[in-house]
Formats: sequence, C-alpha cells, structure tokens
Amino acid sequence: MASLTSFVVLETTVEFDNDFTATLILHPATYLNKVLVSSSQGAVQLWNIRSQTCIHKFATSSLFSSSASEGSAITALTQLSAIDVVGIGFASGEISVYDVRTDERLMRMFMDGGSVRALGFRSDGQPIMASASSLGHIAIWDLNEGGRLLHMVQGAHDGTISAPEWIPNQPVLITSGADNSIKQWLFDTPSAALRLLKFRSGHHAPPHLIRYYGEDGKQLLTASRDRSLRCTSVVCDSRSFELSQGSLAKKASGLSIPVANLKFPPITAISHSPARTKDWDDILTAHTDETFARTWSMQNKKLGKHNFSFADTFGAKGKERAPPLGSAKSVCVTACGNFGLAGSSTGVIHMWNMQSGIRRRTFRVGACPPEVAGRFQTTEKGIKERSVTGLATDSLNPVVIASTLDGTVNFFDFHTANLDHTSSAAVSMVLQRDNGLLAVVCDDMVVRLVDIETKTVVREFGGFRGCVLDITFSPDSRTSSVATSVSFSSTNDFIATAHVNSVGANRAQYTEVAFQTVVEHEIAIVDLPLMQGVAEGEESLSPLEALAAQVGVFSTPPKLDGDLITLTLLPRSKWQTLLNLEIIQQRNKPKEPPKAPEKAPFFLPTLPGVETRFVTEPKKSASQNLSRRLEQAIQNAESVFLQQLHGEDVNGDYESFFSFSKTLLAAAADLELQSLVTLDSLQTFINALTQRLLSHQEFEAVQAFLNVFLRMHADTIISNCLHDDVERLMKVQRTESQRILELIASSLGALGFVRDTL
Repeated sequence: MASLTSFVVLETTVEFDNDFTATLILHPATYLNKVLVSSSQGAVQLWNIRSQTCIHKFATSSLFSSSASEGSAITALTQLSAIDVVGIGFASGEISVYDVRTDERLMRMFMDGGSVRALGFRSDGQPIMASASSLGHIAIWDLNEGGRLLHMVQGAHDGTISAPEWIPNQPVLITSGADNSIKQWLFDTPSAALRLLKFRSGHHAPPHLIRYYGEDGKQLLTASRDRSLRCTSVVCDSRSFELSQGSLAKKASGLSIPVANLKFPPITAISHSPARTKDWDDILTAHTDETFARTWSMQNKKLGKHNFSFADTFGAKGKERAPPLGSAKSVCVTACGNFGLAGSSTGVIHMWNMQSGIRRRTFRVGACPPEVAGRFQTTEKGIKERSVTGLATDSLNPVVIASTLDGTVNFFDFHTANLDHTSSAAVSMVLQRDNGLLAVVCDDMVVRLVDIETKTVVREFGGFRGCVLDITFSPDSRTSSVATSVSFSSTNDFIATAHVNSVGANRAQYTEVAFQTVVEHEIAIVDLPLMQGVAEGEESLSPLEALAAQVGVFSTPPKLDGDLITLTLLPRSKWQTLLNLEIIQQRNKPKEPPKAPEKAPFFLPTLPGVETRFVTEPKKSASQNLSRRLEQAIQNAESVFLQQLHGEDVNGDYESFFSFSKTLLAAAADLELQSLVTLDSLQTFINALTQRLLSHQEFEAVQAFLNVFLRMHADTIISNCLHDDVERLMKVQRTESQRILELIASSLGALGFVRDTL
C-alpha cells in the first residue's frame, strides 16, 4: 500500500459582499494572517484570514481617479520593496502607488496601450517600476521623480504580458506573455533603455503544418496561423529559431502597429530539400490567397531571394486577355534541390530554378475526365479550373505527380511536361521517394498505395470512420509490430506503447539493436554438473567430460575453416604501440637528466649508478668479472625468440613461434626484431611471415611485424641475396590482402541487404 506523504485540507472560507467580486489576492510582508483582496469594481479590502473578518475597506475614490466605474477593475496588485506600499494597476491603464497603512495614494501614473496586466519593482536599490499592458507594451517608471516615465517598449510581446519579474539584486527583467515566449531584458545603466538579452519563444497560435527537416531527424519545420515559419530543434531548445521575414519590428514601431500585422499570410503548403542548402534557398512555401510562392534559406535563417510569381509566366498577345492567375495551393522542391514547383487553383503547375529564379517549365492537368466530371454537379468553369492540391517528384526526377481537388492523380513526364496517366478518387497524397510508393487519401476514406512505376495500386488501408487529415511514411516504409498496450504520461507530453515481440527501450539513450530470431526447436536444456559425495579422481570429472562432449554446445575453434581469416583477437593498441614505439619513446623521454644521488658517508662504500647501492661483498678481480660476463654472453647468445624461430618446420605454419610472439610486450618485440642480424635469421623470419600468411592466420600480427621488420632491415635485405624470399612474401601478401578485401566487401553487402530488408 502506498503511503500518503502530503495532503491539503480546506480550513476556512471567506464570503464577500454581493457588490465585491474578488480578482486578486496579496499577502503583504510583515502582515501576519492578513491579506489584501482586490475586486473588479475597483475596491480593495484587508482581511484577517484566521478570524474571517474584514479589517478595512479602501474606497474606490481614493484608489482610482475617475468616478466612472468603467475601467476601474483592478488587474494588477504587487507589493513594493518598501513595507506597507503596494502597486495597483487598473483596466483603464491607470497605476496607483498606495500606502495601505495610512490609506493614502502616494503617486499616480497612466500607461497608454491597453489595461495594466502586471507590475514589477526592482530590488537592487533602484526605485524603478515596470508595468506590462494587455497589448504587449512595457513601461519603465522612476518612482523618485513622482512616477516619471523613463522608457516605453512597444510590442515587447505579440500579445498580453502575463508577468514582469526582476531578478533579485540585478538589473535584469524577465517577462512572459501570451505569445508563448519568455524574454530577458537588461539595463546597461540605471537610465538606459531596456535591451533584449535572451529569449525563448514558440508559435503563439497552434501550428497546422509540421515537417521534419534533414536526414538526422533533429529539426522540425512548423507553420502556424501566427504567420510565422519556425525551425524547432528536438534535442536542444536553444537551437530553435524563427525564419526572419525582414526588419518588421522597426517598420511596426514606425507605423505604431503590431509586428504580426506586417507578417506574411499564413502558410498553406511547405516543401524543402536539404541537398543544396549551403548553395542557395532550399525551402518553398505557399501562402493564403497569394499568386506566388516564396523561397526561404535554412542556412541563413531568413526569407530567400526569390518570389515565384504566376504573373511572370503569362504574356498576353495584343488585346488577348490574360488567363486568371489563381492562388498557389501546393509546392514541391525536387530531391536534388535544383527546382521548385508550385500548383495553382486553376490547374496549372509551374517549375522554377531554385538558384536563379527563372521559370523552366509549365505542366497543365487539362480538362476533368468524363468519369470524374459525372460525379460532381459543377459548372463548366469549375470543370476547367481544377485546383492542384498536391505535388510530388521522385528521387531521380523522371516524373511529376499532381493531385487535384476533383479527385484525380496525374502523372507528368518531368522533361517534356506531357500528361502520361490519370487516376481518380484522390483527395491528397504523399510520396516516399526512396521506394517509389505514393500514398493517396481517397474520397471513400481509404488510403491506397500506388507504385509510380507501374501506376497500379499495391495495397489498401481502410477502416477509417472520419476524414484523413494527413499521412506520412516511416523512414523504412514499414509498419511497426502490433501494439498490445498504450498509456499517456500524467503530464500529457509522452505516450508509451508495448508491442508484440518487442522488449522496449528508450531510443533517446540507446540505438537500435538487432536481435537474432530464436525458434523453439533451437532451445536446448543443459544440465549443470553435480558433485555430491563423489570421490575426487577420474569419476569426478565424468560429468564435465560429458558436458564438454554434448552436442549443440558451441565453442570457438582455434582456427576457422575454409578460406576465412583467423585474427589474433588481441587489442588493437598492442600493434599500434609496436608500430609507433619510437614516437612513444621520444614522447616519454624525460625533460631533465637524472640527478646524481647524494654521496654516502666515507665509511660506507657504494656502487656506481643512478640508485644508491652499498657494497656488501668484497670486490672481485677484473679477470673474474670478465670471465663471468663471457659465460653469460655465451649462454644468452640465442634468445627464446630466436630458438622458437629456428626450431619450427620451414614448411609449417610457425604456430609455436607466433604464440610466443603474441605474449611479448611491444618494447620486447621491437628488441627481438633488432636482434635479427644474421642473414640466416633474416631469411628464416621472412619465411615465417610467408608461411603464416599461407595458413590464413594472424593477419594483423604479420602486418605489424612486417612493417617494423622492413623499417629496420631494409638496407641489409637489399644489399644481400634475399630478393627471391622477399618477392615470394610480396606475392603472398598481395594475394591475401586482395582476398580479405573481397571478404569484407561481401560481408558489408550482405549486412546492408539484411539491414534494409528486415
């Protein structure tokens, strides 16, 4: 049973008079159990919430200047840093600074541009007050000068400002508004104007168009009824931005109108291609009731260079009347990013070059087919003017596909602009360029998949009970497994699903993992060995031997069969250290020479060297030391490395030699290779590398040894008669390298095929 950690209990209720409608409540500092309550009638009352009694009523006439009740509603109530003093804002724009202890108004201000929505007072010692209006304006007042207006920021927000808050002991003001934005303003000096420092914003109207931009899935292009086009980052909100439409704020300030009035009409269609985003404009949009399409640049985060106007595509001859232009209804940017297409409400499709803005081609859907025209009761004009509702081009640009409002899908040749095929019953469509599948939303509430190569329907999705508003393809064009359970988060911002044959993972933290399919007959039950009262000896090992010989238990063989390559499976750093040993030694070389040790007392003899060592044995004669060194040199004339090398069969695979070589450190292996000073040792080592390559084993070890060996003894090999051995090694090396490259290419191809098909 879950424990209850906290709860809220209604303790008391305060009843007001019928002529007092409470709007705001404020608990003044140092006022124990007392609150100020304001009303929509312009009155303020002081209440004791413990005894539920009204202590004092402040008259409307002392708070508000006008005697009229209109505009007297209190919309803001905030306490100043001074005790007993509060700021009161009214719907008429009037502001009163009031002392509640003496029941006296200290000063009065009036703010133009809507009602006062919020008040804020600086806490860093400066007597400054900020007021925010319902039209998005911010006013700054100097309270030392009787409430003199210092600055007025018009259009600080595109809507009502809900709260201006000062950061404690800093000249920084933070405002939030109904335009879905929060802004940080800075005062550089006490008398300077507000300067916008930072802000975070989004659409202040619900977006109606949303498209992923790019191949990484980290950016979204969104269009809204607030007449803006925004790029939203799904991984870092600081990377989100609104594509600029020009210096609208300066123009709006000069005309004293909101910035939203100067923005473009709402976007009705959007298309993009990031293939040439660094070269020229890559986004194309159509707007409400406009006869042209606009280009945008994601790279520059602003409006593009061109307006693709339908008027530029027609030229009336003599007194011939130009055909109606129609408004832009749909747009499409080709996959290569070189061309942009726009379809009009008159059934004409134009194509422009995205770089130069020059019109290249015109496509016409023509008259409505008879089988389609018979289903609608339309006039002759309505049949001729067929609005284009959707546009698409495939990945290689051989075909242009257009859907019309009367329910047809039209296929055009991209290069000749000829109409090749027409099918009916379409409402909208979307094309998956990677596989050539066209998803068409039909008027019978069925989504049909059309192969654009054969122009045939390959699949149908039915069962919808309402109008299909939008459709899209997954990146791999496949549907996920069946969902078995669905749940929304308590904050309504995430949805969690469980699927058949899916264990589930947070894709924000883990990448996709491919699991091998295991069928039931492949599952084997393995018994663990038991040791219960059996005497230690041969009998105690029988269960282990049986387990080792059990069929179906796989163990990695020491050598792979066939033409496969068996690698050493040692860390890559081992061979990298061997190849770069000189660089590592040079880097690790001490900057200063070792210091000589302090001399020991004269009566304690020491041995020469870096470390202090005392003489414990009597010194031997020079002849004895020389004889000992000669004996040690004779015993160590041939190291274990050379013994293993010369002890192998010249036609074998040198298994023992390479097993020993893999146990050596990089410095020891380098020293052993330097010890190959005789021609017999050099020839034997070359033969060992050749035979190991022929056995299809230790490929990376052979490459590392060969690199270091040739670097050390290249001059000796060239000046002596070892050319035949080196040519044989080179031939075997070339053959093995080519074979490994073929195996890798084949494996990558098979892996890519499996990844794309499963």
